[in-house]
Order: sequence, then structure tokens, then C-alpha cells
Amino acid sequence: MAKPPALPIEELRPGQSIELLKELHILTREGRLNQDTRRKLKQVYHLYQFIEPLLNQAFEARPAPVLVDHGAGKSYLGFILYDLFFNVAHADRKMEGRIIGVETRAELVNKSSELAQRLGFARMDFFNLSVQEANSSRELPAVVDIVTALHACDTATDDAIAFGLAHQASHMVLVPCCQAEVAGVLRQSKALSLKRTPLAELWRHPLHTREFGSQITNVLRCLQLQAHGYEVTVTELVGWEHSMKNELIIASRPRQPHAGNSHAAAERLRALLAEMGLSGMQERFAIPALP
Repeated sequence: MAKPPALPIEELRPGQSIELLKELHILTREGRLNQDTRRKLKQVYHLYQFIEPLLNQAFEARPAPVLVDHGAGKSYLGFILYDLFFNVAHADRKMEGRIIGVETRAELVNKSSELAQRLGFARMDFFNLSVQEANSSRELPAVVDIVTALHACDTATDDAIAFGLAHQASHMVLVPCCQAEVAGVLRQSKALSLKRTPLAELWRHPLHTREFGSQITNVLRCLQLQAHGYEVTVTELVGWEHSMKNELIIASRPRQPHAGNSHAAAERLRALLAEMGLSGMQERFAIPALP
């Protein structure tokens, strides 16, 4: 079957790094788009629309804010954010913010560092740190402004939340993926739960256990963030036709969090964990102590 014709690149924004887009396989080696990469580019722009206002808020709050991409992998997200924000949207301004990628695989950190140097992305840094090291490392700022975690598998989203809480992040942007921990706990206690409550029918069957476990995990994460004073929005990242791993959680902490709202969210979180037979996971969801 013949390949679809390559498309011109008029859809790119003036100033975007062509070399970066080739490295990310958004552009072909010839510098062209095809139908598949056009969809990928639209997804990139869509995600950037959510994060750009948070970056603008961060720069309004202080002159040199820091965004940390937790579990950065190949740092796809960090590079795109840097290019669109610093090189395109604010090319005429000298801005001192930083984008930091944290990743456990040293080879990916090395490749990202080399690419950033080659592209001249001077305010990007990459650190080869484990979850535990990242939470306490003196190499990272004590306070960060934005934490992102794109397609963070299983408990990696919880690790990013824990990092954000420990570093007093003003905003967190999370796209969870392939979460199985809660489903495993539900599966272990299924027989007892079926005797205790008819709600356990929601996870009687293995397929339902997996899907319900994923859903309830994100509900618990949202309550956790609210209990710590954040305002939470949940929306679609892209259309379902592109990906089933599609939930985007955006959490922002107001300058003066409402203590009553945090208290109520903590109570609901405790109650939901108890109702689902998940009380043993209170440490995972880091419920703040109630007065």
C-alpha cells in the first residue's frame, strides 16, 4: 500500500525548532509531516494550551520559576514546552526560568542533556535520580512552581504528586497511565468485600477490577490533592480515538487555600478508602492529619 503523501509544514509555529521536531519524529527526515505526525502535532499543541497559562502565572509570581517533569523518560514534554514557550511565545523576552527533567534511566538523561546542548536550550537540566533521591536531593530547588508527569505508569503519578507536595508546587499537571496497584488490593479483598457491600459488584470480574481500579485511583488522587489545598480540574487530554490513557488532572493551589474545603476533602478521602476496603493505602495517598 502506498504511503500517504507528505504534507507541507505550514502548521508549524514560526520559530519552532525543526531539528527538535525531527528528533521527536514529528517531522520526517525530509522535514515533512504525514497524516500520523500531523495528529501528533495537534496533540502537542493541545497539551501546551493547558500548560502555557500555568507557566505565565508562574512567571507573574516570581522571575525565575521552575518546572519539573517527573519521570521524564526521553523528555519529550520538557523539550516541547521549552521550545514553544521560550523560543516561540516569548522569543523577544529574556526569561530566566528553568525546565528540569528527572529520570531514573541514566542513558535517557545523557541523551536529553546532549540534545539540549546541541539545540542551545540553555535553561534545561536533567538529573538521574530515583524517586526517593528526587524528593530529598539538594541538586533540585527546595520549591518548584510546576510539576508535570505525562503518561506516568502505575505509582509514578503518585510519586510525582508526592514530589509536588514536598516541593510546594503551585501547579501539577498529571496524565496517569496503566495503574494497577489499587486494582491489586481490590482483587485481594474481593471475597470479603462482596459479603460486606453490594458495591463490590463493581469489581467482581477481572476486567471490571482493572478498569474500576484505574478509575478509583484517579478519584482518590484528586481528593488527596484537594485535601492538601489544591483546586482540581479533570478533563480529556486528547480525543478517545487517539488514546484510552486520556485523563488529564490539573491541580492548582490558590494563594489562600480554603481550610474548610481541605478538611472536607480529607474526610471524604478517608471515608472512600474505608468504603472500598482500601484503608491500608492511607500512607500512599498521604492524607493530611485532621485537626
